[in-house]
Amino acid sequence: MGQLNVRLIGLGLYTCATLLANAAVADTAALEALREGDMRKLTFHAAPQATTDEVFIGEDGADMTLADYAGQVVVLNFWATWCAPCRAEMPGLSTLQAELGSDAFKVVTVATGRNPRPAMERFFAEIEVDNLPLHADPKQKFARSMGVLGLPVTVILDQDGMEIARLQGDAHWDSDSAKAIVTAILEETAS
Repeated sequence: MGQLNVRLIGLGLYTCATLLANAAVADTAALEALREGDMRKLTFHAAPQATTDEVFIGEDGADMTLADYAGQVVVLNFWATWCAPCRAEMPGLSTLQAELGSDAFKVVTVATGRNPRPAMERFFAEIEVDNLPLHADPKQKFARSMGVLGLPVTVILDQDGMEIARLQGDAHWDSDSAKAIVTAILEETAS
């Protein structure tokens, strides 16, 4: 191949990479524009970030990984039974699941640390949540591998299992802003 052809191919690849990078930035900017109220705490990453293959315990007692949610957009919430902000935000996560949950989208909750199953069940019963999973991470290996340092933490994963956004602290996940963000992500992944 001639030197000119190599340069043209290189220029073409550079142009494609630049266009893809600019599209990702534009998409992030559009999502950021949807943040209102406490959803302003939601931080979108400039590029999707790899997650972990660390195991957590499914509500049926079986080992699970994030790969079990491949192909779905996931709002992944780390919580604990002793966490007051977790208690405040969990009903909103339940509403988000009830309104937008589908084969393409799930709200996934993982109790991290010492959270006995009866206490987890009581926690959900007291706040009248019955549509979210009671997954557990008793030794906090999964949470640590995801960089969770305090609770609650909520991470948004794209359909490829990559982290695209993170929110530290509680939020109103049933707000119009949260629903608009999740809907926009779902629309983006569907196209």
